[in-house]
Amino acid sequence: MATLNRANRELYRRGPDETFATLKELHDHCRQERQYSTDVWQLPHTLQPQVADGELSLTLDKGETVGLNDWSFSQMCRLSGVSKETINRFHPDTATMAFRDTLPQADKPVQLLTAGHTVRSVHGVSYTRLWNAELIETIRDAAPDFQPPQTAYNGGTGLYCGEQDMFAFLIDPTGWIEMDGEAFAPGFFVWNSEVGRRSLGMQTFWFQKVCANHLVWDAVQVVEFTRKHTANVRDGLLEIRRQIEGLVAKRDARRDSFAEVLKKAMHTRLGSDAEEVAKELSKQDIPQHYIKDAMEIARAQGGFTIFALVDALTRLTQRLTFAADRAEADAKVARLLSLALAA
Repeated sequence: MATLNRANRELYRRGPDETFATLKELHDHCRQERQYSTDVWQLPHTLQPQVADGELSLTLDKGETVGLNDWSFSQMCRLSGVSKETINRFHPDTATMAFRDTLPQADKPVQLLTAGHTVRSVHGVSYTRLWNAELIETIRDAAPDFQPPQTAYNGGTGLYCGEQDMFAFLIDPTGWIEMDGEAFAPGFFVWNSEVGRRSLGMQTFWFQKVCANHLVWDAVQVVEFTRKHTANVRDGLLEIRRQIEGLVAKRDARRDSFAEVLKKAMHTRLGSDAEEVAKELSKQDIPQHYIKDAMEIARAQGGFTIFALVDALTRLTQRLTFAADRAEADAKVARLLSLALAA
């Protein structure tokens, strides 16, 4: 089993302005970015760098003056073949002259993605954009039951979008199934960039625990898929949909068999008396401070069936303050159901 740290890395590099509480909020933001973004095609040597208000800017063929953000400035430096560190040491007037002297004389245009008076990105003709909103629409359609994990200790949600890229971490908190006697739930990461910062990608997995810093513990069946932003990048949406549908199909198939397990658990006793039941619960790594209370609740429900004990223990674990602790305790409780199969 693996520990996945991709969401953890995103957590520590994102600020509050890049963090969204729900997938709908993230989707609304990405749709708005798409609505206000426009592609401009122009030969690179006609971009006319100049200084406006002490900052480097570009004058486009239509006469509009646009500024650069950090990412598009980096792309302009690469297009010109001049290091960003070198340009940053120049006075703005000197930097302007450096760009004018080094922008390539080409017969193919570059595409500039503009939003308002700012250039978001600069690309060659081979680049094909996939909008973040398109990716989220695919996710919302294929995985309506999935949602972000518990909020991290620093306020991170697993849903991020910034100047350069987008990332989403989603799980199905009710999708627990049994594999080899242990409980796992499905989840996935997806990422994309409208401005060329990273490829389109997805990683699917089944996990046992997500902690407060969004490390995913004890992950199995980890599958990763990536696609570059070339002409066939939209085929990647079909693959992402296929992978999500595979997760959902496996979850649903296991749920059907799980229903049979529950039915059997309702009629299977864990032991013949209280002492035997307590010993069996201890053997299953149930904390001692839960055993007595759980047995009292189960006794009031009519006996020490596996289902009654699991139900009682689940009620008790809901009192835990932290979601990560609840998830760990619930996984232990869920493993009790496997005893019904052996009965």
